[in-house]
Amino acid sequence: METAENSVLARLRGQFPALSEAKAAVSARRIFLDVPQDGFLDILRFVFDELGFTHLCTITCLDNGSGFEFIYHTASDSGIMLNLRYTTVNGDGVIIPSVLPVYQGAAFYERELEGLLGVKVDGLPEGKQYPLPDNWPKGQYPMRKGWELPKRNF
Repeated sequence: METAENSVLARLRGQFPALSEAKAAVSARRIFLDVPQDGFLDILRFVFDELGFTHLCTITCLDNGSGFEFIYHTASDSGIMLNLRYTTVNGDGVIIPSVLPVYQGAAFYERELEGLLGVKVDGLPEGKQYPLPDNWPKGQYPMRKGWELPKRNF
């Protein structure tokens, strides 16, 4: 039986053949899909424009020790959640594209990635540091594996 979730996944794989072998998990009103970092914005635009996933619920990132896993949680008006994940290398110098051209409300989520993980978001306009305090020490990224609180007060 064809479900709405399987239909969404089939349309994505039909539009982007590179996703045909991508790891995916489908359950009631949930789709989890691994996508390549290269071409990610094209996939996200298609998801927004053609599939109706017009709500960016949040962006999460995990430092798994060998890389950063970025998960973009999107939703459609039909109640389906689509979670797109890609992985990068770990450490300093990681640059990812801003999704502001697709989801205008992404700025706070992207500022969190910069402040908490030290990831550079290309295309994110200058703004206040978020969510860390203004006097937070530079180069300290509390959501990275192995991070330890410095021995000074701030």
